[in-house]
Amino acid sequence: MPMPKDIGVIDLMLAVPGDDNSHFYEWIKPMLMDKESHEMFKMPAQYMFKDIPQIDGQDDYVAYTVAQMDKHGIERAMIGVGPYAEHHKEALRRFPDRFFACYEANPNNGMDEVRTIVALKEEFDIKAVTASPAMICPPVPVNDKKWYPIYAKLVELDIPFCPCMGIPGPRLPFGPQKVELLDEVLWFFPELRVVTRHGCEPWTDVAWKMMLKYPNLHYMTSAFAPKHYPEDIVHFANTRGSDQVMYAGYFPMGLSLDRIFREMPDVPLRDEVWPKFLRENALRVFKLDQ
Repeated sequence: MPMPKDIGVIDLMLAVPGDDNSHFYEWIKPMLMDKESHEMFKMPAQYMFKDIPQIDGQDDYVAYTVAQMDKHGIERAMIGVGPYAEHHKEALRRFPDRFFACYEANPNNGMDEVRTIVALKEEFDIKAVTASPAMICPPVPVNDKKWYPIYAKLVELDIPFCPCMGIPGPRLPFGPQKVELLDEVLWFFPELRVVTRHGCEPWTDVAWKMMLKYPNLHYMTSAFAPKHYPEDIVHFANTRGSDQVMYAGYFPMGLSLDRIFREMPDVPLRDEVWPKFLRENALRVFKLDQ
């Protein structure tokens, strides 16, 4: 049950910080209606995160991030490429053995978005397409047919789809991220590997039941401090779902790596589950060893 210390961890959600991290959330702002979210919060779900990392004054933020990864045994991390992530492109070029890329998609762009995904696969060998169905403008539920050209291309490219599912932290409607909406997608695209982000709460019971039903559905722990991992998801990882649950952090958006790895040893995973959770499932599902 103790967390092993000799595993090269794969972190499925990490970003390189900078002097000003507001760019992380620029794309969400069109959907935010309340004044506090726009003017007072450092991030749209700040009311949920009390200890957001404060990082400034670094001469080299990419090198700083790699040093933080080394400190906590993180071998590789997934970072986003897109309109607000030029510094991530630098990280991928400087440290291709430490970082791998994903892309946050917007199906409102139609076939242009499919072409963007193909171009980023060719340039950066992206390993996943991520999504925030409730936060793009206008929102697009995961079972909306606007997504279907993207799903078909992901099957063709053999890379996973990673949507945020569950009630989002930012103050906007949660309807597009109801977990049961994935049922149709998983049924119609059995070859599409789906890895949910951001917890699936309050529908974690639906999430693990669907993982039991669909072997192409998986779960990552992004945006949750380890002491808050849902108990039923941990139980599922310890039983029938040991191949479907995997680690993702949230540095520096809402959690420090110091906090994550201080709390991680208290997660009650079985000995044989730890290597799968921290590394092996990510290697297999995202095909990182190819």
